Amino acid sequence: MTQVLEVRGLSKRFGGISAVEDVSFELNEGEILGIIGPNGSGKSTLFNCILGQLQPSAGSVHVDGRAVTGMRPCDLNRLGVSRTFQLLQVFPQLSVRENLILAGQEHQGTMWSRLVGRGDAGLTDAAERMIEFFRLGHLADEKAGGLSYGQQKLLDAAMAFMSGPRLVLLDEPAGGVNLTMLADLRERLLAINREQNATFVVIEHNMEFVMSLCTRILVLAEGRIIAAGTPEEVRGNRQVIEAYLGN
Repeated sequence: MTQVLEVRGLSKRFGGISAVEDVSFELNEGEILGIIGPNGSGKSTLFNCILGQLQPSAGSVHVDGRAVTGMRPCDLNRLGVSRTFQLLQVFPQLSVRENLILAGQEHQGTMWSRLVGRGDAGLTDAAERMIEFFRLGHLADEKAGGLSYGQQKLLDAAMAFMSGPRLVLLDEPAGGVNLTMLADLRERLLAINREQNATFVVIEHNMEFVMSLCTRILVLAEGRIIAAGTPEEVRGNRQVIEAYLGN
């Protein structure tokens, strides 16, 4: 089984406060990994250290065996690492199609080739395929700012997968999404994993969403991994229950 992501002994300290402490895990090709934990457990800090938005205090990150610790997000992007954020990153004045084309351009070529090349960078066909896959066809020409919040979340996910990335990190994709759209999002994420062998990591507070989506789950508390396993194993873990209930 091919290992896509390896995190070893990752720590991040802010002065005397340890936000992430000695976190290690691997992610194999085609796997969906969930990272859960109560507020303040270090989930977002861990993501930002992996993605180069924060410099780790210690430890290493490898993608496909290549050391990428502290690498800039734009350089990671060109290596096929994509992400979403807790706050939506769609462009409200652009159409759904234009948002997808713009997302795809981030992974392609040099600034010069984008300036002198086709206006759509040859990505219209790929955008149409992604629109069809995420069932956004009836919204393709609508401005993203006019979509419902749930539809914007679906578009945000589609943008992350637009270029066929090697690895995607999804930061709270279910946050604020109603139950109907949430079911659509989960079904599309499972489909892209099944049909394209997409590999991704999900940080999420919605436990039911994570349990029904991920094949393996890590639980953080106070910056450390306190449990790891299948959804069934994690659900019944006493340490996990105590971490969430605060006992």
